[in-house]
This record gives sequence, structure tokens and C-alpha cells, in this order.
Amino acid sequence: MLASQLLGLVVALGDEVPESAHQHHNSPPMATAGTLGAYRMSRDASGTAWQPDSSPHLMGHAMRGDWMLMGHAMLNAVYDRQQGPRGDEKTYVAGMAMGTARRTLASGDALTLRAMLSPDPFMGRSGYPLLLAAGETADGLTPLVDRQHPHELIMELSATYAHRIDDVDGLYLYAGLPGEPAFGPPAFMHRLSAMESPEAPITHHWLDSTHISFGIVTAGWVRNAWKFEASQFTGREPDEERFDIERPRLDSTAVRVSWNPAEQWSMQVSWADIDSPEQLEPEVDETRWSASATYTSAMNEFAWWSTTLAWGHKDPSQGGPTNAIALETTYAPGRGWTIFARVEGVETHDLGPTEDVYSIGKLSFGARRDFRVTDRMRLGIGALYSINAVAEELEPSYGGDPYGAMVFVSFGART
Repeated sequence: MLASQLLGLVVALGDEVPESAHQHHNSPPMATAGTLGAYRMSRDASGTAWQPDSSPHLMGHAMRGDWMLMGHAMLNAVYDRQQGPRGDEKTYVAGMAMGTARRTLASGDALTLRAMLSPDPFMGRSGYPLLLAAGETADGLTPLVDRQHPHELIMELSATYAHRIDDVDGLYLYAGLPGEPAFGPPAFMHRLSAMESPEAPITHHWLDSTHISFGIVTAGWVRNAWKFEASQFTGREPDEERFDIERPRLDSTAVRVSWNPAEQWSMQVSWADIDSPEQLEPEVDETRWSASATYTSAMNEFAWWSTTLAWGHKDPSQGGPTNAIALETTYAPGRGWTIFARVEGVETHDLGPTEDVYSIGKLSFGARRDFRVTDRMRLGIGALYSINAVAEELEPSYGGDPYGAMVFVSFGART
């Protein structure tokens, strides 16, 4: 019964929301409602990751007995065209729908349950065209190159138990099958500076590709603006079967330190030792590092600006280390428009015929015009354009520096 109520809330979150759900980020009812400790609910992002406290709160709320139910949805119908000999075109639907149930116990401890689904598998195993992207496999035999893989139908099934020590300190335990370990910034589809674009970053597999792990346990300590956490998780990325639940292994480790020094800022540094992440290279392990800083300014109830600078480093047990960096920003001047841009640089050995490391770059920018459906749900029409900069050795196969473009219709929660 609880699960059906969660799904109903995702669909109708604009129509059955108590007054507190419409309040701005400074509202007292949210002041101590964070999933992991005594902070604003708006700080919670994907998994156990943090974002700035000043982030707009997009989830709808309703009470059912002792449970607070929350829902959030973001769906994009996209026409995608990537230029050149290695390009392609496709029309598809991507996104996610998430339901959360939280219960505060008599002791003051809190139990939070979360489920997240995605329509991505219905686009097919080969995902959608995205020049310069690489990672995972579509058929279990060959790498998926110049395409973004679809995410799992079940992106998260998790439970969090948070123990409040006092108004400053708290401990928590998070477990998921699947879930997200303590590595990197929030996953791009939950990161405010990135989530308005329907295009996945090409830095995804350096920064946040661990966000769907089939088996994850994280223990953490929250103290005021600081969070210290460690995860044991399954290192192998999901295989090409996108509709199943895979066997947990808990063979990899991640550690993350997060710091929110002011309500506009969120920073993290993380490290991971990952056992055999790639299905096609089972003998190769990886050490990864990540660091990021996010600044989000809430200008008024409906206007905001969010920017993230993130760096990722991969050091495999076979082959040389590589780095990736991304700078992304999104500006919402009001309820009607959203403008976004991202610039990325990547060192990769996945795009050429040899194991040489190639330096590539990408600039993407776009905008969306929103129209009101309910008080919190919007229908948007948008477009983006991407300029790809390939290494000189790769230019013949790409036909120079090709472009990419997308037009899309978006439906989801907005401020």
C-alpha cells in the first residue's frame, strides 16, 4: 500500500502537497529534515551526496499517518542528431521517477526508504548517440563508443537509518540494491547544475558512474557542515541487461569527505578502490579520485543559478592514468526559462584504434521554455547544441570536429 501511494504521489505531486512543501528554502519546517542529520532537506541530493542548502526543493510532499511521502519526476522526450561518420540520430525517452518515504521514530531517529525508476531501458541496449562518450557495453562483447548507455530500469532501492546524537552530531547507515556509494559529486541527473540538460556529460565515467551499484552499504558521521562516510560496494558496473537486479559482491571501497561551509556552497573530495569495474576487462581494477565544488544562489522564490566545477582521476591496474574535468552552469531567471551550459575536457584511451591516450573536449549550451501544468509541474520545450573538439589523430575518423544537437520536450518538477 505504501509503494502504491508513493507512485501516486510522483504522478500527482503538484495537486496534493501540504502548505509546507511550497515554502522557500529558509522555511522552518524543513530546517531539521535532512535524511542524514540536522540540516535542511534541500541539502540532500543523490544517494548520500550533498548539494548546497540554498538549492530549490523540487520534491512534492504529503503525510500518510506517520510517514512523510515525497515524489519527484523528470522525463525527456528527445530527438538527438550527432554529426559525422561516427554520428547517428535517434528519438528516445529518458529520465527518472523517484518516490521516498520517511518516518521519524519516537527516539528521534529516522528511517528513509527510496525507490527510483527510469524509462531508459526502453530506448534499447545501445542507448543514444553521443559523440566522444564511452563506457560499458551494449551486447556484452564490444565497447559502447560514441553513445551514452541507458541506465537501469531500477536505479535505486535503498534504506537509510539516521541516529541523531544531538543538534550537532549524527550517525547513519545507508544500504541499497541498487544504490550509490560515497564517491564523487551528486549524479548528473540529480545535480542542479546539470539536470536541466538531457545530454549526459562525457565526464560521467570519471565523476559519477558508480551511482548505480548493485550492492552498497555506507556508514557515515555528520557534524554540522561536515560529513565523513565510507562505503563497501559492488565495483562491477551494470551489465547490458537493464531490467534485472544483479548479484551484490561488496568488493570495492569508497571514502568521501563533504563540506558545506555556507548555504550557497557544497564541496567534496572522494577516493575509491574499485574491483573489476568493466565487464569487458574483468582483470583490470581501478583507483579513482574525485573533487568538486558547487555554488548555488537562490535569487528569489523562483530564480536560481547553480555552477559546479568537478575533477575526476582514474588509475587502472593496466594502462596509464587519465583525468577529466567539467565546468557546468544552469541559470533559471524565473518560472518560464532555463539556460544551461557545460564545458568538458577528458583524457581517454577508448576512442581510438590503439590504447593511446587522446585529449578531447566538448562545449554544450542550450535553453528550455517551460509552461505550467500544475503548481509544481512544468512542460518544457528546449534545444541544445554541442561542439566537439577531438584529438588530431582522431579527426579523420570523426570528419573533423563534429557537432551534436538535441531538441526535447521535458516534463517534471520545477520551482
